[in-house]
Amino acid sequence: MSRPTAPSLFGEDGPPGAAPLAAEPDAAAPLAAEPDAAAPLAARMRPRSLAEVVGQDAVIGPGSVLRRALEAGRLPSLVLWGPPGSGKTSLAHLLAQGGGAEFLALSAVESGLAALRAALAQARVLRRAGRRLVLFVDELHRWSRPQQDGVLPHVESGLLTLIGATTENPGFEVSAALLSRCRVVRLPALGAPELVLLLRRAAADAERGLGALGLDLPEETLAHLAAAAAGDARVALTALELAALAEPPGADGRRHISPQAVDQALLRRSVAHDRAGDAHYSTVSALIKAVRGSDADGALFWLARMLEAGEDVLFVARRLVILAAEDIGLADPAALQIAVAAQQAAHFVGLPEAHLPLAEATLYLALAPKSNSVLRAYAAAAADVAAHPDAEVPLHLRNAVTRLDHAQGYGADYRYAHDFSGGVAAQGHLPAGLEDRRYYRPGQLGLEPQLAARLEALRRALLGPA
Repeated sequence: MSRPTAPSLFGEDGPPGAAPLAAEPDAAAPLAAEPDAAAPLAARMRPRSLAEVVGQDAVIGPGSVLRRALEAGRLPSLVLWGPPGSGKTSLAHLLAQGGGAEFLALSAVESGLAALRAALAQARVLRRAGRRLVLFVDELHRWSRPQQDGVLPHVESGLLTLIGATTENPGFEVSAALLSRCRVVRLPALGAPELVLLLRRAAADAERGLGALGLDLPEETLAHLAAAAAGDARVALTALELAALAEPPGADGRRHISPQAVDQALLRRSVAHDRAGDAHYSTVSALIKAVRGSDADGALFWLARMLEAGEDVLFVARRLVILAAEDIGLADPAALQIAVAAQQAAHFVGLPEAHLPLAEATLYLALAPKSNSVLRAYAAAAADVAAHPDAEVPLHLRNAVTRLDHAQGYGADYRYAHDFSGGVAAQGHLPAGLEDRRYYRPGQLGLEPQLAARLEALRRALLGPA
C-alpha cells in the first residue's frame, strides 16, 4: 500500500496533481494509489482502510478511544509501541488518511535535524493553507535527544501531529517531555487466528496478493506458518511469498505449499531480544524470578533465550552472582561459590561452551533453598546508618595508635575474643543507642535453621551472664 500523497519538502504546492485533503475525516476511505507490483507481499497487502486492520480492535475498533477521537477530527500525537509486524506503519498511514491530513514519513535511522527542519517548514506551509501534517517517525526510539527536543514545541503548539513507531519501551527510549505530549498506544503481537486470516487474504487476492499463482494452502500449513511467525505479519507474508515462488505448479496447475516448504522459506528466525532495551530487561527479570521461584525449567528457558539471542554472557553471569547472595544467601552458602565459579568459567572458555557452566549454575540456584535474609539484614543496617549518620565508634573498639589515643581512652576495656571460652567475649560492637539492634534474622530453609541456633547462642554470650 502506498502512502497518501506527501507534501513536497521543496515547494509550497506539493507535487503536481496532488489531491486536496478531505474536508472531513473518513475512517474507511481507501488510499488513492496502490504499491508497486514489485514491492514485497507484506507491503502490497497493507490494509487500505481501518476495516481491513486485524488484531487491533482494542486500539482502533469501533467505540475505541482512538477511533472516537479520529471520527471527531482530533487525531492526537501518538507513540505506537508494539513488536515487529504488529501493524504500526500501516496504522499510522490509515490514521493520517482518516484524519484528513498530509502524511510525511521519516526513518529515525536515516534522518537528522535537517530532515526535521524541512518537515517543520512544510508543516508551516500546510498550516497557512488550512491543512495539517502528520509526521510519522519510524523507529522513534532511535531519534536522538536533540531531535526529540527539536520537535517537542511544535507538537505542543499543534503545528504538526507526531506519530512515532517503536518496538522499545517508550519509557526507556523517549524523553519524558515528549511522552507527556503524546498518547502511548500499545499494539499487541498478532495472534495465530489473525495471521491465518492475513495469509488467506494474501493467497486469494489476485490483484495485490498471490491469487494468480493458484496456491493450495492446507490448514496444517497455515497453522504451522502462523505459529512460526510468532505474531509478526511481515514474517508470515514474506515466508508465504518465498515459498509460493519457489514451489513449481503441480499437475493440476496449482502450487501446493507444505509445512516443509514454509520452513525452508522461514530459514532461522532471530530470537526476539535486544541488549539494551525492553526485551533485555524483561527477559533477565523473567530469569531471576524463575530462579527465585525455584522453577528450574522456566529458569533454563529464559537463560537459553538470552544466550541464543546473543546476550553478553558476563551480564548473565553477574546477575546470577547477585541472585545467589540476594535470594539464597546463607540458606546455601555454596550457591555464591558456584555462581562465581560459573562467571569465571564463562569468562575463561567463552561462547559457545560458556552456556554450560551458566546452565549448571542456573539449575543449582533454582534448586537451592531460598532466603533473602542477607538482603533484609543489610537493608536494615543501612537504614540505621542513614538514620544515625553521626553514630560514633565506641571507645573500646577504637585502635589506640598514639599517646593521645590512649589518653582519650581508645581501646580501653576491649576484650580480645580469643582470650575467652568459645572465642566470644561479653561485649557490644554497636554504637550507643543501637545496642539492641538485631539485623540478621535467619530463614527457615537450608542451612539457616542451624545458623539461627548458633546465632542465638552467640548473642547470649555477647550479653554476658544474666
